[in-house]
Amino acid sequence: MEQLVLDIVRPEPPRFANFLPGRNAELIAALTRFVGTPGDETGMLLWGAPGVGKTHLLQAAVAQGRGTGREAWYFSHPATIGEPGTMSVGGVIAIDRIDVADEPTSARIFTLFNAVREAHGSLLAASRTPLAALSIREDLRTRLGWGLVYEVVALSDEDKPEALAAYARERGFGLSPETIDYLLRHARRDMASLVGMLAALDRYSLSAKRPITVPLLREWLQREAKR
Repeated sequence: MEQLVLDIVRPEPPRFANFLPGRNAELIAALTRFVGTPGDETGMLLWGAPGVGKTHLLQAAVAQGRGTGREAWYFSHPATIGEPGTMSVGGVIAIDRIDVADEPTSARIFTLFNAVREAHGSLLAASRTPLAALSIREDLRTRLGWGLVYEVVALSDEDKPEALAAYARERGFGLSPETIDYLLRHARRDMASLVGMLAALDRYSLSAKRPITVPLLREWLQREAKR
């Protein structure tokens, strides 16, 4: 029952603040600057294995861009991208799964990249393979190579306790090693689920006016299981 309860915790909307960075701190800083400084760099490519958080970061970048007044779009698949005239190319354009783009789509993204560059916009893309292994048009690969390229590194099991503790500290609450250990033994171990669990626990502890501890975690689980 506990595992079932933990599985249904809904993740928060993707933001930089609710991404557990681990060894990706430099990447988060660079991505924040990329979105916040139009015209500095045209392109940025994030690559990494499935499940490391690339989609979270693309959607967080779009949210960050909109929060600063820029127009921003997220495309979950390159085939869904419209022509440059259908959007403001001076904004933030995030393209997921660029590694699956076929020849016509690659040509459209190439044209889009050039339009974004002329308008001092920002084009962000994500791939499951590094730049050198991308099976896309060579001219598009060259354009992407002009900009920033970062690997998104997965949190190792050894990294997760400190990442969770740091996330909690930044949001004004503490987590004991025992509570973190209990959480990692009972929750799904992907970043989105772990952050969603912490957010739910934080809300519950505030309403109960008690710190997050193993007894509070057990109490929350029991309460949720009865719903």
